[in-house]
Amino acid sequence: MKISKRTFYPLALLMIPLGAMLFTPEVQWNFSDFLVMGLLLWGLGLSLNYVLKKTKGYRNRTLYIGVIVILFLVIWAELAVGVFGTPFAGS
Repeated sequence: MKISKRTFYPLALLMIPLGAMLFTPEVQWNFSDFLVMGLLLWGLGLSLNYVLKKTKGYRNRTLYIGVIVILFLVIWAELAVGVFGTPFAGS
């Protein structure tokens, strides 16, 4: 089975917490954590790919990519530690 680069990078990023779970009890992810993070990474990759294919011009492309990455980081931080204390994070 051949794994494309688009599939390999998110899987490689998900291997980091999986490897950390083997060496320390401080990282405790369950299946749903991996699923949510996989979906977030997948959505990030798809949206960045869409922007790169559909936008012309360096300025617009940079703006859209910046907004997408910031949105991804805010969602990730909220899900990880509940930065804003919304019900979205389970707070």
